[in-house]
Amino acid sequence: MTNDLATLVRQTEDDDPLMALRATAALRREIERMEAVQVRRARVKGLAWSMIADAIGVTKQAVHKKYGGRGLLSGGM
Repeated sequence: MTNDLATLVRQTEDDDPLMALRATAALRREIERMEAVQVRRARVKGLAWSMIADAIGVTKQAVHKKYGGRGLLSGGM
């Protein structure tokens, strides 16, 4: 299965439910990867966890718990 986002989105509407589920799972993994990259970029630029949390619609604690332990410049919340 390709990781091209447009293709994955189309495949989520496939008549074959297994194909649609596979595409949905692949899309979720790709979006999670993209989010992690953007969180890292934000931290490298010095943005606070609270600003990042606000941008993605979660609490500061949630974003720090998810990304803080991954070597993303986790210093202070």
